[in-house]
Amino acid sequence: MDSQSKTDWKWLFKMAWRDSRRSKSRLFLFISSIIIGIAALVAINSFSDNLKDDINSQAKELLGADLELGSNDSTFNYGLVDTLAHEVSYENSFASMVFFPKNQESRLVDVRALEGDFPYYGKIETEPANAEATFRDGERKALVDQSVMIQFDVEVGDSIRIGLVNFKIEGSLISSPSQSLGATLVAPAVYIPLKYLDDTELIQKGSRVYYRRFYKFTDPPEGFDIEAQIREDSDTLRIQDISSETIEERKEETGETFDDLADFLNLVAFVALLLGCVGVASAVHIYIKDKIRSVAILRCLGASGKDTFLIYLIQIGAAGFIGSFLGALAGTFIQTILPKVFGEFLPVEVNIALSWPSILGGLLTGIFVSILFALAPLVSVRKASPLITLRGIEADNNALKDKLKWLIYVGILLFVIVFAFIQIGSLGDSVVFTLFIVFSFGFLALVARFSMWLVKRFFPASWSYIWRQSLANLYRPNNQTSVLIASIGLGTALITTLYFIQALLISQVEITTDNDRPNLMVFDIQSHQVEELAELTRSYDLPVLQQVPVVTMRIESINGLTLEDVVSDTTEDNRRRSSPYRREWRVTYRDSLIESEKIVRGEMKNPNNAEELPQVSLEDEYAKRNKIEIGDTIVWNVQGVPISTTLGSTREIDWERVQTNFLGLFPSGVLEQAPQFHVLITRVKDVEEGALFQREVVKNYPNVSVIDVGLILNTLDNILSKISFVIRFMALFSILTGLLVLVSSVILSKFQRIKESVLLRTMGASKRQIFSINSLEYFFLGSLASLSGIILSLLASWGLAYFTFNSTFIPDLLPIVLVYISITSITILIGLANSRGIVSKPPLEVLRSEIQ
Repeated sequence: MDSQSKTDWKWLFKMAWRDSRRSKSRLFLFISSIIIGIAALVAINSFSDNLKDDINSQAKELLGADLELGSNDSTFNYGLVDTLAHEVSYENSFASMVFFPKNQESRLVDVRALEGDFPYYGKIETEPANAEATFRDGERKALVDQSVMIQFDVEVGDSIRIGLVNFKIEGSLISSPSQSLGATLVAPAVYIPLKYLDDTELIQKGSRVYYRRFYKFTDPPEGFDIEAQIREDSDTLRIQDISSETIEERKEETGETFDDLADFLNLVAFVALLLGCVGVASAVHIYIKDKIRSVAILRCLGASGKDTFLIYLIQIGAAGFIGSFLGALAGTFIQTILPKVFGEFLPVEVNIALSWPSILGGLLTGIFVSILFALAPLVSVRKASPLITLRGIEADNNALKDKLKWLIYVGILLFVIVFAFIQIGSLGDSVVFTLFIVFSFGFLALVARFSMWLVKRFFPASWSYIWRQSLANLYRPNNQTSVLIASIGLGTALITTLYFIQALLISQVEITTDNDRPNLMVFDIQSHQVEELAELTRSYDLPVLQQVPVVTMRIESINGLTLEDVVSDTTEDNRRRSSPYRREWRVTYRDSLIESEKIVRGEMKNPNNAEELPQVSLEDEYAKRNKIEIGDTIVWNVQGVPISTTLGSTREIDWERVQTNFLGLFPSGVLEQAPQFHVLITRVKDVEEGALFQREVVKNYPNVSVIDVGLILNTLDNILSKISFVIRFMALFSILTGLLVLVSSVILSKFQRIKESVLLRTMGASKRQIFSINSLEYFFLGSLASLSGIILSLLASWGLAYFTFNSTFIPDLLPIVLVYISITSITILIGLANSRGIVSKPPLEVLRSEIQ
């Protein structure tokens, strides 16, 4: 073909097809590198789209009403709702111990006394399904959380004692609009009719009860917007300490909650796709090296550099389209599995539907990245010399001086930043991630170059022939050291980092309880019960580790400024300082610190005279965040009684300890006569001892509640195992892609070693020698790549732990050893499998079938 003539696209496509027929296996490996990455991208984006659509469409069912109001004051009132036609339901909730007579067991739960037809939208999901309605028939019936019924082996029809009243278990509670995973971890829900709440005698002076009202507006005025009205009245509601939630707020809150899930899923898809891109680049690099003689022949026949480039670009584009199409097809199927994987963590039922934007986006992304990441090795064919047909080796093309190649590298860099930003949503994180990828490639290239220099400079000439030949393969012409170390090393780094971060996230939510730490907390103890419960604790040979009084109060003013003053001040600085006024404070009093506290600023001291104000202590970070300084005057409202104090000190508190820690600490001699309840902390040796003690507490003191940390740990462990499964399932995309990159890189490298192996066979080398040479070469490559990847993963994991998760990263040696052994072994095994086709056939047959 005349190089000066107009481009003949028909001829180019015909040549691309003819050449590809002889390279199907190699192009298939190229396709496989992209399939899983696109499958993950399409599946995750489709699932996220469906989840967002279902959250929007099921928003009413998430809240169960048009408006929810709540307060710690049973007499709260929001005048607006009285002016509108509405239906209302009431729910009084509080933590309490319940008792199961069937097996004499007890458990801390969240008792919800309900009256009315709530939920107005959706339903309380129960088993049997009609229990949601029948438990409201006026009898003493209860709905008990499903996990509690399984844990204590109770069934529908058994009884549950709440306070002084026995209720029949009408059904197991599966879910309700107002139920959250975090709340059920400590205190699962139990519903009872509100009419029997007083009979339980659990509500006493000082009891902590939260009062909710759920409204359905039956005939709202035309144009009435409850969202806008609540926003307009937000300051008034805050001053009255009334919380509110509308359908739109619940929808936004749920969407924000699952943004973290979406970020994690997007990160998985991005890592899988990036690994696929690495596979594409390494596969095309090796493929083009193998095809360079064919390119030279075409140049001898008159084809231009542009024509040869376009022939292989057509091949790569077609292969990218096939891989993207198969990936999109697989992703569409995989998205049907994801709702089952995430089912227990989703607030809505996800309806599976084809997300054409996700499918089309995955298809176009696959084609784009296939071509983009293939361009860097592909552009070298433009300058392939016809002399290669005679010399047998590729001439130096001065690749570093090729401006087009550098332009492609810049394009790849920009693509990674932009695509990471689209998936992660943070430009800063995207840039950091991209810089780490660039650093990783530089580090891996440096390791490869240094290894080749080291072997060549200190070549062990006295070693046996097999060792010398395998080491020489690392730096000889057409070596595969750089490509394999880069592709395998980066894959190892990404997969290992994903594992380390998974372990770090799980370890962060684990609660450690060694032999010396408390694991049982008894609270809601009335003042006249303190000594009796302490004596009961000692009678079971249990230590009384702490006895702490707790007083409930609010802040009336700080330096003379009330909540009304702060809210009316429109400056951002003052509005941000309204937090201390809005919270209900639970404080204690003592004159000394406990082991989880230390003074940061000021000092703890009692007043020198009656006219001097008592000095309180606050948690240091909280005081800084709200700009409360040492010496500031704070007036507290202790259930109607004002108490003036000054801030005398701030403390650093270790919140991870299982004991009573308080934001606010009073000195002794101030709050002793205030209404209060008490907390007792002890430690039990085992489950049986704890169960016996709890049974006696509930039997004699029904108003008292017990938190069994061991029981919470068991529940948490179950949840963590489910979360761990989800993380590992999603990481499977990255792992499979990484393994495919590894397999394709090693298999494609086979075509560069065929001639050397055939020459060795021709010169009389035995099968065993060739196997030994290849196994040692792949051992060195696998070891260098895996160790380099592990070093990068340790660095990345430390950075994420320190800067993102504010945690200490302590790597576990066993996973590191397993990753090294696994990656190196896979590299060796695949390398040896490649050699079987060479050593099992005569050299001439191998040359005819493999060498073009």
